[in-house]
Amino acid sequence: MQHLGHTRSSYRRDHLLQTPDTFVRAPLPGMRNATAIIHAAPAIGAGFTQYSVELECDGSFRTGPAQSFVYVLQGRLGLAETSLSHGQYAWLPPDRVTVIASEQPARVVVIEKPHSSWNGIVPPPLTGDERLVPGKPLAGDESVQVRILLPDDPAFDCAVNTMTYQPGATLPAVEIHVMEHGLLMLEGEGIYRLGEKWYPVKAGDFIWMAPYCPQWFGALGKAPAKYLIYKDWNRHPLT
Repeated sequence: MQHLGHTRSSYRRDHLLQTPDTFVRAPLPGMRNATAIIHAAPAIGAGFTQYSVELECDGSFRTGPAQSFVYVLQGRLGLAETSLSHGQYAWLPPDRVTVIASEQPARVVVIEKPHSSWNGIVPPPLTGDERLVPGKPLAGDESVQVRILLPDDPAFDCAVNTMTYQPGATLPAVEIHVMEHGLLMLEGEGIYRLGEKWYPVKAGDFIWMAPYCPQWFGALGKAPAKYLIYKDWNRHPLT
């Protein structure tokens, strides 16, 4: 319920905070018994598209023609000859249409980006389980654990990680860099600095950060905070 038009959502030139109370749902072409929530797209200047898909019983949608990263938030999905459940993910190469379907209600986040190949190499599809990826401390800080979900391979022109913060843990510095981000809060809550603004954030929120947007995060509350974060990677800025 809206209270006199109040929302935590905010859209600025170099960032977007999109909270669930402002989500708008609509199907995309090829969806069946499913709807999408578009979080980031070229319309705001992003070089990628990120959206959530909510599937009903016997729901389905298609990926392609861009490379796609699919991460399951709830339920179980079938794609190609495998299936994915909560916390599992897949990277799908460009120019390959893949039907993703679910017999029961499910939620999934999808990140799509035109692929910039390296020496003409396009990696094969891969799947993984975020829970089986070993965490690495950020800059030696054990209270912030990074899980790298895509291979450290120049054939991949983007990176997708999860970052988990113990209560009170923070990024070690305000970051300003050429990469842009799409970020989905998975668990917990905290405070995010975006540009010159400070925002309370919690599970379910989405954040887009443009290149060179000043950014910093600190975890609040009594439980760890965790998010899924995308960035463009491994390519010279002129490409």
